[in-house]
Order: sequence, then C-alpha cells, then structure tokens
Amino acid sequence: MHHISPLQHILLFLAAIIAGIMNSLAGGGTLVTFPALLAMGFPARIANATNTLALWPGVISSLWGYRKYVSDKPRILLYLGTFGVLGGASGAIILSHTSDAVFGHVVPWLILGTTVLFATQSILIQRARQGHVASDDPMKDNPPFTRFWFVGMALMFVFAFYGGYFGAGLGILILTLLGYMGFTHIHRMNGIKNTLAGIVNLMAILIFASARLPVGQGAGAGRNLMIDWVTGLLMALGSITGGLVGSHYAKRVGQKNVRRIIIFIGAVISISLILHPPK
Repeated sequence: MHHISPLQHILLFLAAIIAGIMNSLAGGGTLVTFPALLAMGFPARIANATNTLALWPGVISSLWGYRKYVSDKPRILLYLGTFGVLGGASGAIILSHTSDAVFGHVVPWLILGTTVLFATQSILIQRARQGHVASDDPMKDNPPFTRFWFVGMALMFVFAFYGGYFGAGLGILILTLLGYMGFTHIHRMNGIKNTLAGIVNLMAILIFASARLPVGQGAGAGRNLMIDWVTGLLMALGSITGGLVGSHYAKRVGQKNVRRIIIFIGAVISISLILHPPK
C-alpha cells in the first residue's frame, strides 16, 4: 500500500465530515467515505476496515441520544446482541481471510444493494410494522415474545455477519427486523438498532485490529494491518464533527432531498465500480 500524503488525509477528513452530516440527516455516509478511501489507493479490505473504525464513534454518539429508550429492554438486547456478537465477529473473520481481488469484485454489488436498501427503506419498515398495533409512547412499545423471535435471532446473525463483512445498510436491515418482531415506535426501534449496530461494529473492529495480513498487503509500519489507524482515527474525528454539524441543522434540511442525493451518489459509485472493480 502506498504512502498517504497530508493532502489525501485532509480530503479523507473532509469526506468523513460530509459522511457525519449525512448520517445525522438521513444515513448513507458509508457511500461517501468508503469510495473516498478506495479513490486514495486503499486496498478494498483496508478501506472497509478503516471505514468501520472511522464511522463507529458516530454510531455510539447516536446510541447515547437514544439511551433512555433501551434501558428497560435488557431481554431483546441480550437475545439479539448475542447473535450480533457472533455474526459480527464471523463476518469480520471471513473478510480478513478474503483476498482483495475477491472482495474488490464483491464490493460494487454490495454498494448497489445498499443503495437499493436505502431507496426502499421507508417501504420496508412500513410493511414490517403492518399488522402491529402502533404505540404512541415509546416506553410502552413492548411486543410480546413470540416464535418469530427465534427467526429474528437467526436473521440477526445473518445481518450481523453482513455487518461484520461490509456493514453499509446494516441499520436498515435491523429496523426492518424489529418491525417484523412487533416494534412500532421509531424512537424505541432506533435505540435498539443503534445499540445492536454498535455491538456488531465493535466486534468487527476488534477482529480487524487483531488480524494480520501478509506483509505488503496491509497498512501500518509493518504493512500487515487491516486498519490504517492514523487515517481511521482522523476520519473518526471528521465524522464526529460532521455529526454535530448535521444534528444542529437537521430540522432546516429536507430529508427527502438529502436521500435523493445519497441514492444518486450510490448508484453512480456502484455502476462505476462494477465497470472498474477496486483491487
């Protein structure tokens, strides 16, 4: 992997700020930061692992804002969180043993799938919540334990596996799952979603941090790390900054317009990468 110049670091920091703003307004920040890392010459696996570290603080800050909506739900967090840990770790381990060539060919389709998920998010969640009695009070949104919860745990493992392997769009998948499990209040659902996404991403970061690639294929002084820590931490600072800016102006910006821009970006990037896969 080639040396990253100060100018490239500045550009990645700015990309992370934009991603933080996007995530606070409508989501989809990965569709900016991940392609930006690829454009700067990062191999696909290193870009993905570094991007996971860069955007994780934003997930945690979002979790803090919704903490009161999950403090009384230890059972659902224990059940789904356990499968989130197992799935997230498994996906990250598989990625660490996937070659850059293979992952580079998979990535464009993952981004395209993420863009489709993002475009259909509201439809998916609304359909998932159909048939359940909506609660006006998030603290009273307590669906009963049913047999579908066992299916939900299995799906959580699958979604977490995907989250550990790539991650973009994980929140949409979790929200849809919670809708099918009987949750209806968006604050409650967002609180649980942020907690589970934070767990999955943390497991991925721990696996990425401990993984060692063949010398010359990775980042760091030994050129064998999956995470470029300098770049990742710098971008994390940018994503936090962008999140603060975005949350301040969230009410002034139309989410529909932001979402349309993000969907357009995702479509252009995915088509571009399908035509020219990253290495």
